[in-house]
Amino acid sequence: MRSPDRLDTELAREPARELAREQAYLEDARDQLTRMRELAESLDASKASDAVSGEVLGWVLARRIASLQDDPRTTLFFGRIDVEPEEGPAEQFHIGRRHVSDEAGDPVVVDWRAPISTAFYRASRLEPMDVVLRRRFGVDRGHLTALEDEHLRDGAPAEEGDGSPGSILAAEIERPRTGPMRDIVSTIQPEQDEIVRSDVAVSVCVQGAPGTGKTAVGLHRAAWLLYSFRERLDRSGVLVVGPNRAFLDHIGAVLPSLGEVRVGHATIETLLDHGRVRADEPAAVATLKGDARLAAVLRRAVWSSLVRPSEALVVPRGVRKWRVPAYEVADIMDELAARGVRYSAARDLLPQRLAHHVLLEMERAGDAPDDRVQDAVAKSPAVKKYVSSVWPALDPAGVLHRLWSDADALRAAAGDDLDDDEQATLLWDRPARTKGAARWSRADMALLDEVDDLLRRVPSLGHVVLDEAQDLSPMQLRAVGRRCSTGSVTVLGDIAQGTTPWATASWDEAMRHLGKDDHDLVVLDRGFRVPAVVIEYAARLLPVMAPGLGAPVSVRDNPGRLDIRRVDAADRDLEVVRAVVGTAAAPGSVGVIAPDADVERVSTALAAAGVAHGRLDRDHGDDEDHQVEVVPASVAKGLEFDRTVVVEPAAIAAAEPDERTGLRRLYVVLTRAVSELTIVHAEPLPEVLGADVDTEVAAQVGTA
Repeated sequence: MRSPDRLDTELAREPARELAREQAYLEDARDQLTRMRELAESLDASKASDAVSGEVLGWVLARRIASLQDDPRTTLFFGRIDVEPEEGPAEQFHIGRRHVSDEAGDPVVVDWRAPISTAFYRASRLEPMDVVLRRRFGVDRGHLTALEDEHLRDGAPAEEGDGSPGSILAAEIERPRTGPMRDIVSTIQPEQDEIVRSDVAVSVCVQGAPGTGKTAVGLHRAAWLLYSFRERLDRSGVLVVGPNRAFLDHIGAVLPSLGEVRVGHATIETLLDHGRVRADEPAAVATLKGDARLAAVLRRAVWSSLVRPSEALVVPRGVRKWRVPAYEVADIMDELAARGVRYSAARDLLPQRLAHHVLLEMERAGDAPDDRVQDAVAKSPAVKKYVSSVWPALDPAGVLHRLWSDADALRAAAGDDLDDDEQATLLWDRPARTKGAARWSRADMALLDEVDDLLRRVPSLGHVVLDEAQDLSPMQLRAVGRRCSTGSVTVLGDIAQGTTPWATASWDEAMRHLGKDDHDLVVLDRGFRVPAVVIEYAARLLPVMAPGLGAPVSVRDNPGRLDIRRVDAADRDLEVVRAVVGTAAAPGSVGVIAPDADVERVSTALAAAGVAHGRLDRDHGDDEDHQVEVVPASVAKGLEFDRTVVVEPAAIAAAEPDERTGLRRLYVVLTRAVSELTIVHAEPLPEVLGADVDTEVAAQVGTA
């Protein structure tokens, strides 16, 4: 009989031996991936049957070879499931970012998007899905460093846990990072996986509190859809729409890391680029321009351009003149207008319809014209001139320029939708003399897009991922909805983070503006990214800025750290530098978030102290990855850092046009930290955070 000491020694050695076996399996998987890539590289696209086929084959091979590149910084798999179905053999599957097979075609690594991988994310003791063991791996620089097993059929009671992640999962979530956002394929939670694997025909709206991973879920859903419905979406396209350029830079590496490079990225500004934005306007004016009622106003403005014919169309041909009476022309125009086609498309049909009536007159007179005659009549100067007189050509800039310049035109288009005061608000004080000289605002871009669609239908994509959707106006939402009118959409946002005066108060309303009344609404309130002490502090703002919205719950064992430093105004910049130097001493990213007006001053103070850093302004940053980034408060939405230093919360809130929007902006800023939040302020903190907050929090985290 073995002694207890010897038995303990053998048990201690078993995990090491098992980890070594898994590492050997990883090396074999890498060899198989190399074989697959070399095989793809050996294929010759020039041997295709024709030049076109060769070009297509070359493109397919290039994409295939690129997808088979190994990244030595990570591993080919991050988990494993052992499956024992009631019928059929027991099997073992390693789950990774891409599919790898052996010479016989059997899977060595299964793509995380494959149907069998669903069990890795969703199996539980209550519903094991035939899984007897789930294994997660710790990874460091491409090597396996640890493993953690979860037995789902070990005879223990089938009770759900508290939702806290295991040690390896928690370590991956909290692992310091610098640079762009990473994928979360190894940490997807069951409720997230259900969203990711929603069918391509389903439009999903995700209400997600800070730290719940809603952005990552949306991006991973795009990757899953491209894997599961590749042929359809390769043709129709996928687009990700984010709030600003800095956000797109932050998320830009996620889909390529999952092997998907055929996804477009846009901000709402670049998506609605109908000319140069040359004017700012009061929030009240921008809010009115974003109102959904403007859609009906613009429709009237476009279709009221039709002129009721008062004279017959006369077409000279040879020695004869052929006539189409005015009442017949009116009937043709009414029929085209009632068909529901776009204004310009109907206008393009009118010459042929008029020419057809001319041909009927010729036939009644005994002629035998053919289609060539009809085309000639349709293109004749007489028909072209007549069409221009009754159905004038329009362009978006011309339509909107006339509305904002001409009170009579706006009154006629307004109908019962806009009152006199609202019309006066929209009219320019000093109208531009021509449409080319117009000083368009950002809100005008959505209106120009609306008119563009009234004239010629905007093409629809197969799927659109819309992040931070709560900040878009109804007219902007309509513009995004046009891009997925025949496809589906994944809408991501948080009502509590709405930081525009026109921010939506209801997801049902927002989805209606997108044209997706039939949708699934999912609430994510389990926070994996933001620590408990930070989210609980920020949640003090919720009752004032978003009454009725539940506070998110952090499920991490690590409560994080919150440090609030009150200083004299003269010492503020010095204290900011001290805080940044202190937080940057540990690995991971540091975001210094300041009021927009103070960004230059904070950056200058850091530079004077020799602290290397980057800046994420509204539309750009540099191409380097910095440990420390200075971020204007207006750009912080959607970003995350291991540690953040927030400068003057009261000034961040006061910079917005009203209290609700200001507190929502502050809520966004306070919830960007994954591990630690430091607040440096000379001005008193907003009252809603609590008059005794400095003493209370200092006692909680042991700092002063």
